[in-house]
Amino acid sequence: MGKTILITGATSGIGRATAELFADDGAHLILCGRRQERLNELKEILGSKTMVLTLNFDVRNREAVSTAISSLPEDFSNIDILINNAGNAHGLDSIDKGSLDDWDAMLDINVKGLLYVSKAIIPQMVAKKTGHIINIGSTAGKEVYPKGNVYCASKHAVDAINKGMRIDLNEHGIRVGAINPGLVETEFSKVRFKGDEDRAKGIYERFQALKPEDIADIIRFVVTRPYHVNIADLVVMPTAQASSTIVKKN
Repeated sequence: MGKTILITGATSGIGRATAELFADDGAHLILCGRRQERLNELKEILGSKTMVLTLNFDVRNREAVSTAISSLPEDFSNIDILINNAGNAHGLDSIDKGSLDDWDAMLDINVKGLLYVSKAIIPQMVAKKTGHIINIGSTAGKEVYPKGNVYCASKHAVDAINKGMRIDLNEHGIRVGAINPGLVETEFSKVRFKGDEDRAKGIYERFQALKPEDIADIIRFVVTRPYHVNIADLVVMPTAQASSTIVKKN
């Protein structure tokens, strides 16, 4: 492929599947995450296929983001594609019972973290007059569901930021697009339910949810289109899912 790709939230789920797919294509990978042991594992696995650099930081930490991106070695400093994948849901409570800590975590990671990373990378794309930014949103950014309140708000913000980026960066020739998945079977629900594996598994029972590899395949399709083609906003759900609240189960 010959491109340098930075992926946030690369240690699990969609981020990891995307890294594995692009490694097969020979893209140079900058893999970002909070769990150093998983980053080490990824580098060991994928390093035999392509050049891999890992960055251990929390997207919520503005200084850590800036320091990590500004310290990139020359071989990785020219980023062609940014995949803003890091994000989480915390809790599933009605607005009157929600946790302030959960709200802070979702807004800090899903919104501010995406902005911090983008702000660190966009200037070099502007200078080159080329680049591609993929923002991983959610169907929760297209509709609101019961007890989704602040998580939905954070993903609606990603939807708005994606549109704003595309408008503001248009004059610089930078492609910007969002991929908004529905139900994907990852660690997402385990995090949302504070490690309650039984409750998390229940979300995906009796129907075929999307897999991280499905989204990775779509990301690959999007970024490999001819440069005059920009897939600006894509929603993908499992066949069994019609909306956030309608899922056909066996």
